Amino acid sequence: MFMVRCILGTSAKNLASLQRIKLQNRMSSLHHPVAAVCQVTATPDKEANFSACKQLVEEAKERGAAMVFLPEGFDYIGSSREETLSLSESLKGDTISQYTQLARKLDVWLSLGGFHERGPDWESDRRIYNSHIIINDKGDIVSVYRKSHLFDVELPEKGVSLKESAFTIPGPSLVSPVQTPIGKVGLGICYDLRFPELSLALQRQGAEILTYPSAFTVATGATHWEVLLRARAIENQCFVLAAAQVGRHHEKRQSYGHALAVDPWGEVLADCGGEKPGVVLVEIDLEKVNSTRRNMPVQQHRRDTGFYHSLEET
Repeated sequence: MFMVRCILGTSAKNLASLQRIKLQNRMSSLHHPVAAVCQVTATPDKEANFSACKQLVEEAKERGAAMVFLPEGFDYIGSSREETLSLSESLKGDTISQYTQLARKLDVWLSLGGFHERGPDWESDRRIYNSHIIINDKGDIVSVYRKSHLFDVELPEKGVSLKESAFTIPGPSLVSPVQTPIGKVGLGICYDLRFPELSLALQRQGAEILTYPSAFTVATGATHWEVLLRARAIENQCFVLAAAQVGRHHEKRQSYGHALAVDPWGEVLADCGGEKPGVVLVEIDLEKVNSTRRNMPVQQHRRDTGFYHSLEET
């Protein structure tokens, strides 16, 4: 059984709805941990962005979430290369310090997907990583994955022109799935979603949940977003949780939204829509992972790596 509820915005009506949901949650006995998948509209204003994300995290915790997922660019989305670089920080900067304190205060795990982290040679080359950070309920950073596939795409007919590699360093490696209160979480970021090799590698290392915090463009999101997320869930027989950016960030950029949660059978459990910030909550029943893999043992049927490379030898 899954609990799926979404609150958009922070109006009085929505807060009243939150109170009703809190009462319902207390009246029900939840047998599975709850994950919260957030949708935000980040701007270049870092203080406002933290305030908005903090409110979503607090709402999620009030509603019983053990782990909260924020999207790529949760810290900010700059309007130019210069602004993006100037606003970046190290992992020891104020932004991550605020989130580690928040996690500790609320006793909740956080997935911060897509932090603008200054690279190792920042002083000389002014380049950054796009980093997915996991913080535990004690406020400790337990894992950092640096995005390995960079979004360099020109789609003139759709008005899309982005070159992430102009200022971003590709991550050197994958990181092992992280054991969390909701299960073993494999880390990706946005464009990584298009590379099934990455998700398969995480699944082979024990991932039960794949997460792709994102800021998909409207043009690519409308056609590809849900299809790709469901495909990764189906082929790996994992839950997929994908926090998302939504709406207009500034005059030069807007995002598709539709933060999603997908089960191991490929069914969409929750969708935050394409208009407003918000949060969806889902129960994570890992028996669904086990039963799906048991009933359709795809991984057991997979041939060895050499088989799939056999055409290259002819």
